[in-house]
Amino acid sequence: MKALSIPLLLGIALASGPAWAQADVSKVNGSISADPGQRYGKLDTVNGGIRVGEGVETGSIDTVNGGVKVADRARTGSIETVNGGIRLGREVTAHGDVSTVNGSIFSDQGSQIEGGVETVNGGIGLVGSRVRKDVETVNGDITVGIGSQVGGGVHVRKPNFSVSLTASRKPRVIIGPNAVVNGSLLFEREVVLYVHRSARIGPVTGADPIPFDTDTAPAD
Repeated sequence: MKALSIPLLLGIALASGPAWAQADVSKVNGSISADPGQRYGKLDTVNGGIRVGEGVETGSIDTVNGGVKVADRARTGSIETVNGGIRLGREVTAHGDVSTVNGSIFSDQGSQIEGGVETVNGGIGLVGSRVRKDVETVNGDITVGIGSQVGGGVHVRKPNFSVSLTASRKPRVIIGPNAVVNGSLLFEREVVLYVHRSARIGPVTGADPIPFDTDTAPAD
């Protein structure tokens, strides 16, 4: 076989990019930090939190016991944890579902979730964000905040007491000023539903909307 010249080898290396450009990071015990200025593949741990720096690009993010925090302008795949909260900064794009079992989910101004948002025991808060599919919970409150858009529906499921950890209570569901829910609002359990007069929503099943016209919903 003819030996490749050094310039040719260098050209191949430059064309393919650095070896670490989209490398996966996988652990069993320990947290993961994705540093700004780099690109990653899948981020996966069992016992530990995951932090994604500002402007970072990653593949899917998955942990079991730990929270996930994504800084401004990052781009990720789907995000999933079991015991931990998920927080998205401003102008984040998540290319997939964002879900947790025991923890809250918050998405800040200008962020886009190209899947659904789901939790069992924890609240969901959207501020100026867009969700392409459904927003679902069992025991948590839901706030579709000012200017947020939900392409699917809003669903509060009936509790399954074999997995639910919190005492029975009425979740608060708030559809805020200029918010849009294109799909149906379906409630399999009793909730308190507030809908701002400027909001646009689909059909409602299982609750009677309470209209409000202030910046925030009334306190129960």
